[in-house]
Amino acid sequence: MKKYLILASLILIFIPNFNKESEEIVIPNTAIRFRVVAESNNEEDQNTKTLIKEILEEDLTELLKDSDSIDETRTILKNNKRHFENLIERTLLTNKISTTYKVNYGLNYFPLKKYKGVTYEEGYYESLVITLGNGNGDNWWCVLFPPLCLMEGEVTDSSEIEYKSFVKEMIDKYL
Repeated sequence: MKKYLILASLILIFIPNFNKESEEIVIPNTAIRFRVVAESNNEEDQNTKTLIKEILEEDLTELLKDSDSIDETRTILKNNKRHFENLIERTLLTNKISTTYKVNYGLNYFPLKKYKGVTYEEGYYESLVITLGNGNGDNWWCVLFPPLCLMEGEVTDSSEIEYKSFVKEMIDKYL
């Protein structure tokens, strides 16, 4: 009887939540975004975007690892614009990629984005934006402060991620 009471309780708690829309995730106004925009959507340009994103993400992780305030992050980003340009230039030359690029830190436009059930509003956001070529391709972006993308970057193999269901664990435990 105890098993059925627990099962009924779990159902009453969790079933109503299955029909709810995903909660709105709001990036705070005190966030700093990071965005890399590809020249186009062809495979080569998208690969270049990914390469630049990975090089800069690794560099930013190191530069920002001890930053614990938005003001400190802003200072680091402003003081390293030339460093980012040099890093991009070296990466393009090393990989024999011929494209122009622009590094901009400040208020930059982000279009409306829907991702994993979350809507990110369009608007101008404080950000570090790297535009490759004319910037007509798909982009990649994340949040530098608070450091959401830098933590995300630590997972390299999604097959290592284990997903668990609390409800299933409770049912398995008591039934």
